[in-house]
Amino acid sequence: MPDSQPQPPPPPSSSPGPADPSSLLLCGARLTDGRTVDVRLGGGRIEAVGTAGSLAAGGTRACGTRVELGGYLLLPAPADPHAHADTALSADAEGPVPYEPRDVQRRATEAALLQLGHGATAVRAHVRVGDVQGLGALEAVLQARRALRGLAELTTVAMPRVLTGVAGADGLAVLRDAVKMGASVVGGRPDLDPDPTGYVEAVLEVASEHGCPVDLHTDAGDPARLARLAAMAGGLRPGVTLSPCGDLGRLPTEVASRTADQLAAAGVAVVCLPQGGCGGVDRRGAAPVRLLRAAGVRVAAGSGALRDVSNPVGRGDPLEAAFLLASRHGLAPEEAYDTVSGAARAVLGLPEVRVEAGFPAELLAVRGDRLAGALSLAYSRVVVHRGRVVARTSAVREYCDSAASVELGLPRQGRGEVS
Repeated sequence: MPDSQPQPPPPPSSSPGPADPSSLLLCGARLTDGRTVDVRLGGGRIEAVGTAGSLAAGGTRACGTRVELGGYLLLPAPADPHAHADTALSADAEGPVPYEPRDVQRRATEAALLQLGHGATAVRAHVRVGDVQGLGALEAVLQARRALRGLAELTTVAMPRVLTGVAGADGLAVLRDAVKMGASVVGGRPDLDPDPTGYVEAVLEVASEHGCPVDLHTDAGDPARLARLAAMAGGLRPGVTLSPCGDLGRLPTEVASRTADQLAAAGVAVVCLPQGGCGGVDRRGAAPVRLLRAAGVRVAAGSGALRDVSNPVGRGDPLEAAFLLASRHGLAPEEAYDTVSGAARAVLGLPEVRVEAGFPAELLAVRGDRLAGALSLAYSRVVVHRGRVVARTSAVREYCDSAASVELGLPRQGRGEVS
């Protein structure tokens, strides 16, 4: 089940997208297979993909608004399956994270726009509920979601602290209220509850009642606990996700492999956080991505903390997450990018995206001609959501005049700007 049911409003007049989102032509983009193509978008979907120049017959009136993408690589847009909207951009705050609703809404909106600028057209945000903040932070993030509609898809995970014992009765009531309010996923941190297994049972019960996905934080250092979770989660639809599972990489290989097999058999997905952890989990560990993938576990990558106390330099950039998976974990560039695009969208319950006719027009154009180069140096980007351009970033790189720059033709990222 998707996290949300998109209901696009009229595009804001200040957006860089076209006035008529049903008619947009992306011209001269390069695909990962080496082809240079034109891509026509309409009604939020890809209508046609043809060789460069083949879709522009009849001029602008026939093909709609044109976006020149010569020198750009066109990809399915990334999605972020693990962000923290309620604490985002709070690293510089003195004292505890400010949870006044207007402040949370402002920070959540700004964070989602930062991630959109990087290319993430869908974000799943984990939000604390209960305790002193009650449901105020969740309501603020839901307000941000409504304000962002048409620009990006922001969905929420309700995260209560305790769900068992006497104190857990209040947490369970708050969790059910959060779902009624609009949280589309139930989750939390079972490792912090006095009874982690009971916590998971309570979350799965609420998820079953409402038909919601489950997304739980865990270090995954206890294989017996993970085996119980896999047994309980097996067959639950629309699915269970765990993150960031850093301690799983510290277990003996035989134990970790057996645990990965159990998660795969239960259909449990894992979201790793290559850019750093988040509050309540150990940010030093890294999930064993290759081992999990080899076992058949669906592995996606999220951003985790975005400039909060857990990671004051978090950037929320999916391409950086993919870069780290390729450079540190040995994934091929195509595999690494899939963790932040195809696999991430699958975790969120969103439809698959390919640069082919009939697929959703959720696209990212980055300057470069190969995926490996785009992951290492992707400054200039054009983001398409629901068939219209919703964000652009243009970077200019120039070198001082010298014989070397003339003779070697050093690259300048500012050449051939998007129009």
